[in-house]
Amino acid sequence: MSLTGISDQYLVTLATFLRQTLDPATRQQAERELFTAEAEQQDFPIAILQLITKDDIDPSVRFAASLVFKNYVKRNWLEQEDGQKIHTQIRLAIKECIIDILVTVPSHVQLQLGEAVTVIASNDFPMQWQSLIQQLVSKLDPEDYIRNNGVLQTAHSIFKRWRHEFRSDPLFAEINFVLEQFCSPFFRLLQNTDAKIVEYSQDKARLQVYAQTLLLLMKLFYDLNCQDIPPFFEDNIDPCMTMLHNYITYSNPLLESEVSDDEAGPLEKIKSSICEIVTLYTMKYEEFFTQLPQFVQTIWALLTTTGLESKYDLLVSKAMDFLSTVVKLERYHNLFNNETTLRQLCENIVLPNMYLRSVDEELFECDPIEYIRRDLEGSDSDTRRRAASDFVRSMMTHFMADITRIIGSYITQYLMRYSESPSNWKDKDAAIYLLTSIATPGTATKHGLTVVNDLVDVVEWFSTNILPDLQTPIDSGQPVLKVDAIKYLYTFRNQMTKDRLITVFPLLVKHLSSQNYVVHTYAAIAIERILFMRKDNVMVFNKTDIKPFTQDLLVSLFRLIEAGSTPETLAENDYLMKAVMRVIFTAREDMVPYVADIMDHLNKILGEISKNPSNPRFNHYVFESIGALVRFICSNNPAALQDFEGILLGPFQAILQQDVVEFVPYVFQIFSQLLEFHQETQLPDIYKSLLPALLLPNLWESSGNVPALVRMLHAYIYRDSSGIIANKQLEPILGIFQKLIASKANDKYGLELLCTIVQYVPTETLNQYIGAIISLLLRRLQSSKTEKFTLGFVNFVCFFIAINLHSGPDYVIQAFDSIQEKLFLEVLNAFIIPDLQKVQGYTDRKVCSVAMTRLLTQSNLILSEQYINIWPVVLAALIKLFEAPTEIENYDAVDELLNFDFEEDRQFQASFSKLTTTSKPRSDPTASISEPKIYLAQELQRLSQAHPDGKITEMIQSRLPQECTPHLFQYMALANQVHASE
Repeated sequence: MSLTGISDQYLVTLATFLRQTLDPATRQQAERELFTAEAEQQDFPIAILQLITKDDIDPSVRFAASLVFKNYVKRNWLEQEDGQKIHTQIRLAIKECIIDILVTVPSHVQLQLGEAVTVIASNDFPMQWQSLIQQLVSKLDPEDYIRNNGVLQTAHSIFKRWRHEFRSDPLFAEINFVLEQFCSPFFRLLQNTDAKIVEYSQDKARLQVYAQTLLLLMKLFYDLNCQDIPPFFEDNIDPCMTMLHNYITYSNPLLESEVSDDEAGPLEKIKSSICEIVTLYTMKYEEFFTQLPQFVQTIWALLTTTGLESKYDLLVSKAMDFLSTVVKLERYHNLFNNETTLRQLCENIVLPNMYLRSVDEELFECDPIEYIRRDLEGSDSDTRRRAASDFVRSMMTHFMADITRIIGSYITQYLMRYSESPSNWKDKDAAIYLLTSIATPGTATKHGLTVVNDLVDVVEWFSTNILPDLQTPIDSGQPVLKVDAIKYLYTFRNQMTKDRLITVFPLLVKHLSSQNYVVHTYAAIAIERILFMRKDNVMVFNKTDIKPFTQDLLVSLFRLIEAGSTPETLAENDYLMKAVMRVIFTAREDMVPYVADIMDHLNKILGEISKNPSNPRFNHYVFESIGALVRFICSNNPAALQDFEGILLGPFQAILQQDVVEFVPYVFQIFSQLLEFHQETQLPDIYKSLLPALLLPNLWESSGNVPALVRMLHAYIYRDSSGIIANKQLEPILGIFQKLIASKANDKYGLELLCTIVQYVPTETLNQYIGAIISLLLRRLQSSKTEKFTLGFVNFVCFFIAINLHSGPDYVIQAFDSIQEKLFLEVLNAFIIPDLQKVQGYTDRKVCSVAMTRLLTQSNLILSEQYINIWPVVLAALIKLFEAPTEIENYDAVDELLNFDFEEDRQFQASFSKLTTTSKPRSDPTASISEPKIYLAQELQRLSQAHPDGKITEMIQSRLPQECTPHLFQYMALANQVHASE
């Protein structure tokens, strides 16, 4: 299929819809029409691409078409689990033409198509798109640099993921595939671009294009070298590094940013990328990088001559990253090993970049939330202060005493200047940053610093220099110093005793009333982190510690949150909402007196942010707060349970009716939590009326809803399986199970649902469906087997055997064998025995071990003639499971709230985020068995006694692998010890 053959009328219609998406008055209807066309017309993406190529169409329509195409690919290309959503012929047509289109369209359209290529390549390259690199290389042109930049940008978007991937054979196979075809054209273009920059050094228009090419080439240089140094680059390291060094020192006013610009110019960006490359080579390929000392001198000089303007921030931080890497290397110890050199580095590089600049003050006042994120979250990894602090810590690797003494002398000078006049407050600010840098040789975790510099007394320094700023009236003095004081306490909280923290805690609470945005936000941040502190898996602060402050904390925090005048500004400050959540987590049952007021505030907030859910973290903390209140107050309290349902029903119904897609999964999780708390024999009407809607297909179309809906069905089946059977709702639920296991993305949820069904649905009802269920599972294993699904299948079979206490293991064997003779034997040999040791998780391993023990010792069929030969093989697999590496602790039983820190959870998904507060402790269907090894030994002894002919003993002695026998004897000895103690 090509771009021809699409009717002109169809193209005109699509162009009309695209134009209407640009008008707010017609946008929604036009988007619906486009979605309909996408669903009904197989050649929809080909038509959109054809529109993009038409020069006679309005540029805004072409750009809208590129956005639609990119989003179409993102939605549909990767979702192949439920059947291919894009026909194979269409896929091939897109891959054949998209590179040709990409290099001919304007740059802003090029960028959107490049993202689409990246998505396609992430799924298809290299195995299903082996021509991609050749397609890209063939488009490189020694003269057309606009085209070249489109090709290079696309290549970078594909290769840059290598920077963060773990080393593996498939990854290196892909990289080598690229290197074979890409290195030589890359190097030729690099040399050609260098020549063009020299030739047209006075032609600004051309230089700008060539500079963009050089920047992209530097990014690709990093991509191609990030995992290992390719032989091509090793062979050409001298000319490459010579060129890179030339551009570190290169100067041309036509490529530098304007004096008044705040943004980095092309040349600053190129130099920043070169600093990244030489940092990579220093870290990973030092033995090949003989030019390193030359770069040290050059970059050192660069840092001492670069101005303090914000447009140089990225360059300065990358340059300091390079020096930070070098100074830690033992081989280059001599470059820095004298006090004069270290003092020069501190004076010329550290101090100028540690001082607060006017641009920082402006950010503090005009964009406080951005100031906080840069200062705190690590989004400031490219800021001068962070880079300077890292450089100080790096110098302390080998020169701790020297750097502590040198920096300490400057700290003393700065504090003296401040003591002479409060107008010198920037000196104290710099002193605090310097002190923090030399006091923290390690990096902080979410639980705070664990290692500090023994040469610095951070607690004494707090009492002398920090505490006075916290004790002055809230909005008096310099707010930056207030923030510094709070941040110091936040940073060194682990070094403070609990008594000291309890003493200063009221000061933090008072600072929530500050009129300054940064001050009161930092107070909330410090409060939340202090309440998150734990020692030996026990929270340092408990409900008794914060009881005197709970009400004031909540009143202040809600007042600050609700000061936002729009849904966006209300949800902007997720630090405040996180502090509310942490107060609830800490106060627990002590929330009872305030719960009505808290829920009033949360409902008000929920109503506002539902209008435009703009901040996923803020949203998550709102629902975690609701889940926490339900968890702590409704357990064993029917009256409170009804009150919560009454409070939440209205807002939750509104969310479901308005289909606020970001919030629907949260609503189902909390409804599940509420339902599971009910103890009555009859479900309340609210839940009876909700279940039919949950069984409708449309709710299950959204991938974000699936985990929450499965949890909801679990709650229904757990609470009222008999009602579900009576109302003929089991078959629709089984239909959902069938749909879920057909999807690679959702099959684990299908297996979770199946485990719930076999656990709570009576055997007499299950009998009529079990054959069809097993057939579905086996068909999926045969048609689309994955390691994840295979392991899930093994877990399910073991779970089924372990929980089937009344009918015994033979019920499960017969369920398989009713489909085909000796089918269970095939399942044992093909799946369970080979994969048993791969089972992870304390509870899952325990369930599998108990299941295999029951199979060995409580099944008559396993001892029959047709199965008896597998008996010692199963026993050996079980012993190997016991002896395989396993978790030390039963983490399934640990209170998740001890570890919950959403800020640190980089796996956050906008479509679905699990609420920790609504999670049930992992149930163990084998809880009555404390030690599976002893259980195996006891059951084997019982089985041997039941077979006095010695049949069992003979199999153990003669057919069990020799390496397993000592372990079995050990289990027997343990069982005998237990028996003797009883």
